[in-house]
Amino acid sequence: MASKQSKIDIINTDIVVVGGGLAGTAAAINIAKAGFDIVHLAPLAPKDLRTSALMGPSMDILTSSGLVSDPDSIGTPLTKIRIIDATDRLIRAPEALFDAREVGYKSFGYNLANNDLLSSFDEQAKKLKNYSRIKAYFSSLKHDDNSYLVTTNDGLEIKCKLIVGADGKKSPVREAAGISIKKHDYKQSALVCDLELERGIDETSIEFHHKNGPFTLVPAGKNIANLVWIDDDFLLNQVKSKGEKALLDEFSKYSMGLFGEIKLLSKAFIFPLATFSANICGKDGVVLLGEAAHGFPPVGAQGLNLSLRDIIALVDILRQVDKANNDWAKIAADKYGKQRQADLKQTIFMVDGLFKSLLSDFLPVQAFRAGGIWALNTLPFLRKKGFLVGMGER
Repeated sequence: MASKQSKIDIINTDIVVVGGGLAGTAAAINIAKAGFDIVHLAPLAPKDLRTSALMGPSMDILTSSGLVSDPDSIGTPLTKIRIIDATDRLIRAPEALFDAREVGYKSFGYNLANNDLLSSFDEQAKKLKNYSRIKAYFSSLKHDDNSYLVTTNDGLEIKCKLIVGADGKKSPVREAAGISIKKHDYKQSALVCDLELERGIDETSIEFHHKNGPFTLVPAGKNIANLVWIDDDFLLNQVKSKGEKALLDEFSKYSMGLFGEIKLLSKAFIFPLATFSANICGKDGVVLLGEAAHGFPPVGAQGLNLSLRDIIALVDILRQVDKANNDWAKIAADKYGKQRQADLKQTIFMVDGLFKSLLSDFLPVQAFRAGGIWALNTLPFLRKKGFLVGMGER
């Protein structure tokens, strides 16, 4: 359990985890379960109305660590993926349907409401005696003799060996540690909202590939679907500015009228797309994970899936450290930084390549993409391999 010194405003602990979102909370709980005293800086935040599509290996992580006991009670299974080339290009990909049962799975994964996930995580945190949550913001970081002094926005000081930054794209921990990022901005943005469809999509995620990006419907129970529409930023904002009817007309057009009447169940939000990654995810007793370390367009269902792989990699490393060694935190952070580079580079290459192939007007690229989908459709070995890679198997 985190302990206080004689000075009432200084706390001693093994590790400080910064960030109250899904990645930060999952990291804090899993590290505490590995036997480390944790102080979790997790200020109160607005309700997260988004959802996360988590693939099979990610669900295995959540269930095996006890963070989620019954996925069916809080999420919708994703049993099929349907891809429709809705472009008017000269070379178009064939329609493809992938069923999880082909590779022996009940589902590829689940679509889960972020707020329900976080509530499930919080219930686990309450059971841990070596976990302490402080509802304050990270303010500053000082390094001193194999330890760090973390200061919060309300003046509290916490002394620790290792600090884990899971505090989002603009990560103050990353900035305080002097870790830079590589970033690539896209011309496209993403529009997200919740829809009710007259004809539901059951447990099938459907991707309509248009010339400026995919229009994706992810099942969220009954006739409800979460929409992620990637397109030119100007076009998205223009359509949104015309009001709900204009939006619904575009939704019907982009989904080829397959689902009958469409109703808007939530506000539509637009956010710009970029790929970015930290130059190093761990060094000198500082570790970055989740969106503090990387960010991608919502293509290929990465995001939280990669964040959970970050967490498991870190926990595996921490379980092997010798806490009698004063340099254990530095050793763990350096090892984590080196180890995560391969997965991060592979994911960036896959997501960036997939996204650019969807947008390319270059005929050879279109032919290659169409041929690739044809091969996945018809060649059993490639089809199975494609399934497993898409699910995040490594």
